[in-house]
Amino acid sequence: MSGFTLIEALVAVAIIAISVGGPLYAASRALVAAQNSRNQLTALYLAQEGIEYVRLVRDNEYLKSYQRGGSDISTNAWNAFDTVINPCTASAGCTLEPALNPGVGSGLALTKCTTVCTPLYLDNGSHRYSQYGGSNKTLQPYTRTIRVEDVSADDKRVISEVIWKSRGRDFSVLITDHLTSWQ
Repeated sequence: MSGFTLIEALVAVAIIAISVGGPLYAASRALVAAQNSRNQLTALYLAQEGIEYVRLVRDNEYLKSYQRGGSDISTNAWNAFDTVINPCTASAGCTLEPALNPGVGSGLALTKCTTVCTPLYLDNGSHRYSQYGGSNKTLQPYTRTIRVEDVSADDKRVISEVIWKSRGRDFSVLITDHLTSWQ
């Protein structure tokens, strides 16, 4: 007899399917892992930006106090910093919109969230993240919240958290830092 039987043909098709399916499955898992890594790295940068901005506000208040002069520069600067970040001490925290206040220090860029902070948008032209949408902006899965806690009279704990959802799962990145008064 010559030719293949039906069982031989089915076995050959199964072997080919397994030999092709395995690498395809591995490739799809590698793509998912790469996307998860990209999302986590972006969230890490966004959380770090929140910490750096609050640090910049503190430093800017010190520089403004130093320029005014006086005998108690550090205390005056710390009190001014405390006033700027005060809205962020609530449990809902603050959003960060650096584009609103390029000069820093007046507190306009830190806006108190009502109950939950709003998601971020990506400006397609400048590739910057923003709290506000627009015609040239795309809604992103990331939401950044900045909270400040009093540790002592001259020590603040800054907590910057970015949360996002991907493939039906919740993810988050949380960075904390301590800021103290200039001495």
